[in-house]
Amino acid sequence: MTETPLTVIARMHSDFPAKFGIPRQSGLVAALSSVIVFEPAYRNPDCVRGLEDYSHLWLIWGFSAAKGWSPTVRPPRLGGNKRMGVFATRSPFRPNGLGLSSVKLEGVERDNQLGVVLRVSGADLLDDSPIYDVKPYLPYTDCHPEALCSPALRDDSPLTVEISPALQTLVPERHREALLGVLAHDPRPSYQEDPERMYGMTFAGMEVKFTVRNGTLAVQRIEPL
Repeated sequence: MTETPLTVIARMHSDFPAKFGIPRQSGLVAALSSVIVFEPAYRNPDCVRGLEDYSHLWLIWGFSAAKGWSPTVRPPRLGGNKRMGVFATRSPFRPNGLGLSSVKLEGVERDNQLGVVLRVSGADLLDDSPIYDVKPYLPYTDCHPEALCSPALRDDSPLTVEISPALQTLVPERHREALLGVLAHDPRPSYQEDPERMYGMTFAGMEVKFTVRNGTLAVQRIEPL
């Protein structure tokens, strides 16, 4: 079997230092802002010439926190009990551990130290995830409104998020909309339904504690890390 080596061309800089809380798919939380920083060998401005003509991008990247693979997996959206073939899901536990995400390109910027960087929104990547390729999204071929989707990958109705004004003031204004969006899409695995359990996720330098009961997520505490 011939092996094809992959080269890391860039790294994602996001507000998620841990997996828990990352949206299950790209584009679910449009307010999430991230930055793509190219590796030194790929900081030539010619590499992104013309990229500003596109509104969205495809990212091919690596599940850096996932180890090993299995022919079948248990999608959280099915309660964690039903098994499906790995190629019928977007599980990170794949033979090659590759992720595919569609993100909105917010800007192509020049940094004095990092060279050209891409500012994107709607990404679902762990901070420091390796990126292997960046491609333009072509709406006339890449968009299929008639496409069908397995229940394992459908997005359930968002939760109602309750957060007191006092707790909201602890969240920097630039992160508030993104945090509320992440929480509304329920960071928990679908099989965890204990209304008494206190969950915690790290986001943008904060630890956010919350409970979920009857479709309402209530933020209990927010603490700086």
